[in-house]
Amino acid sequence: MKHYHNEWIEEWCQENGWTDLFEERRNNYWAFPPGAVMPEPIPTHTLRLIKTQKGLTSQEKFWSISALFGTIVAVVSTYLLKCPIPLVLAFAFDAVTAAQLEVE
Repeated sequence: MKHYHNEWIEEWCQENGWTDLFEERRNNYWAFPPGAVMPEPIPTHTLRLIKTQKGLTSQEKFWSISALFGTIVAVVSTYLLKCPIPLVLAFAFDAVTAAQLEVE
């Protein structure tokens, strides 16, 4: 799951003089700091600050809403069917979704 929009990171780089931004792998950004000849990873405290300012990405919003909707459907179907299996499946789905939402 992508936790940052590339535009957010590019905006920070432009404001702070970092150049040639690239994404090594998902959510791992590198760029050249001002006056440097080797790229460095974007500091994690900076990524956390960007995340708190900008909020959730569209993927994170989608998965959060789907987990909420799935839980509501599971509660209703558990009540109507008198069977706990839908609630157990919703719990498993919510656990996986919560783990994916973790930013490391």
